Amino acid sequence: MGLKTAEQYKQSLRDGRAVFFRGEKVNDVTTHPVIGIAVEHACIDYRLAENQQYRELAVIKDGQTEYSRYFHLPRNGEDLLKRSQLIAASTREGATLVVLIKEIGSDALLALHIIGERMAAAGKPQYRDRIRKYHQMCRDNDLAVAVAQTDVKGDRALGPTAQEHPDYYVRVVEERPDGVVVRGAKVHTSVSTNTNEVIVLPTRAMRPEDKAYAIAFALPINTPGLKLIASPHGSSKKDPFEHPISARHKMMETLTVFDDVFVPHDRIFLNGEIDFAGLLALTFVRFHRFTAVSYKLPLLELLAGAGAAVAEANGIARANHVRDKLTHLAAYHTTVRGLIEHAAATCTIEDGIAVPNTLITNVAKYHFAHNYHQAVQIVQDLAGGLLVTAPAAEDFTSEATRAYVTKYLGGAKGFDAETRMRLLNLVADLTASEYGGYQEVLAVHAEGGFEAEKLQAYREYDFKSVAAYARKLAGIG
Repeated sequence: MGLKTAEQYKQSLRDGRAVFFRGEKVNDVTTHPVIGIAVEHACIDYRLAENQQYRELAVIKDGQTEYSRYFHLPRNGEDLLKRSQLIAASTREGATLVVLIKEIGSDALLALHIIGERMAAAGKPQYRDRIRKYHQMCRDNDLAVAVAQTDVKGDRALGPTAQEHPDYYVRVVEERPDGVVVRGAKVHTSVSTNTNEVIVLPTRAMRPEDKAYAIAFALPINTPGLKLIASPHGSSKKDPFEHPISARHKMMETLTVFDDVFVPHDRIFLNGEIDFAGLLALTFVRFHRFTAVSYKLPLLELLAGAGAAVAEANGIARANHVRDKLTHLAAYHTTVRGLIEHAAATCTIEDGIAVPNTLITNVAKYHFAHNYHQAVQIVQDLAGGLLVTAPAAEDFTSEATRAYVTKYLGGAKGFDAETRMRLLNLVADLTASEYGGYQEVLAVHAEGGFEAEKLQAYREYDFKSVAAYARKLAGIG
């Protein structure tokens, strides 16, 4: 097939998958009042491939074959940069909410390719062959692919085998001649309600006693025993005037339960090889944090743009302190963008695949996360208290109230009440709503928290060389 249309993608989701929302089974995710919004949002990745403005960026032509760039194996920095640009473009079309329906799954595929080559070199070529075959299937059928990595973990101070019960980490509970049976649960599984496949990866390095937990595999999302319990966060009904982003765009997350699920051999990519479990987890993160920073760029663009636009509407754009705040937003966005572009340009080639510069990627992710809340504070300061005290959308149409809100809520010259309120509602949705809170939590926790990013940056930085330079200047032989 090569490329799916958005309608073909939606049709593929009607497959009897076990999705639960607020305790009830969802019969059709495409028509569900909440998950259906996430389905339409995910269609962006498919529609970009049909849009002439983006087609050259979104589609790879290989002779007579065409397929999504997401499934292209990057061979150099230019390939990584185009991948980053595509992620940013789809997120921009998604009004600052990442689409992720192919982005995250292909991050996992890239990591699996590298680990597959290394396992083949260690005498286990069957995994490499399965990974290649699976990747080709995803590419040729233009599949939506989720990733389930984060185990529920239980007591974070304990490893998998030391937990109160053994299923806080996904594990193999039975070996069969044709595959394995797995049990456990993963959390924070993005886009899983409306994907075709899920790739399951280990979340950490494993010790010898953790062998049953060193498992990686992929399954169709409607596999028997696989249950998706959807988060209801941000699911309240929203007016598009008051919530111009979150009324139209949504991404679902699930608690993903493996209730004695059978995995055939050709879908298993790691099974008991503890030496490769942590390496696979870390390699996935190297690609996924690059994706993370790429999809944060439109969000930073909007913070800077909304700050400038609302300052103009409020008549304060010429004030010195406002210019200072806008400069901060501009520098924030430019720094993160420059770092991710440099991470692509200074990539390394590992087993034939271009890997973004790990140090720079983690510094970029940390810089984004560490400064996000301050940027939100600046934009809220520029906007004012009407973010949370303004009249409702209905007050602009009601005969009893329209005259008052249109008379009293105007701003600077050229900004009537409705125009000003549309800007303020955009800022409110971005920074002071369920969606705003969602983005603030993502800034802290998504793709790894502050400490994970700092630890990886510490590991990657060449302290040995700079310490030697310091000793040389100090006259220490």
